[in-house]
Amino acid sequence: MLHAIGLIELNSIAKGIEAGDAMLKAAEVTLLVAKTICPGKYIVMIGGDVAAVGRAVDVGAEAAAHTLVDQFTIPNIHASILPSISGVTPIDRVQAVGVVETYSVGACIESADAAVKAASVVPIRTHLAFGIGGKCYYVLNGDVADVTAAVKTGADLAAAKGMLVQYTVLPRPHPQLVEALL
Repeated sequence: MLHAIGLIELNSIAKGIEAGDAMLKAAEVTLLVAKTICPGKYIVMIGGDVAAVGRAVDVGAEAAAHTLVDQFTIPNIHASILPSISGVTPIDRVQAVGVVETYSVGACIESADAAVKAASVVPIRTHLAFGIGGKCYYVLNGDVADVTAAVKTGADLAAAKGMLVQYTVLPRPHPQLVEALL
């Protein structure tokens, strides 16, 4: 059982592979993802106990040096985040929709986790830097007040890291748009 996840994002593929190796040697963690993303960046995501993940992320960030784009350690990641990255979370009824767009994978995942912990919303999609120039976004569903609160929390976190592109809340999205998002 994963208690935490951690991620480093680099603007060098070679340095990313090197940093990933250092992370896995630094602590007892599980490699979740190690791969290239657009535009020529590299991510390493690990899971495990909070202390081990924190140690591995610190070692990876140090190894990344000037190629580091972003990093995080999230203790007790919300259960809905990883499924929203893997695919689309099914929803029974679309209410309000919120979207937060970031410049990094790290900021996107960290922001999405904070957003779903801040209000009663469901992440229906998290798109990570593939085919969109390295940017990322997530889409939330819930009532207007909850989506607004969640989007504000997520956008504020991404903005504090200098990684926010844009955000929006649609109180009553058109059904055709909703279909396109799913």
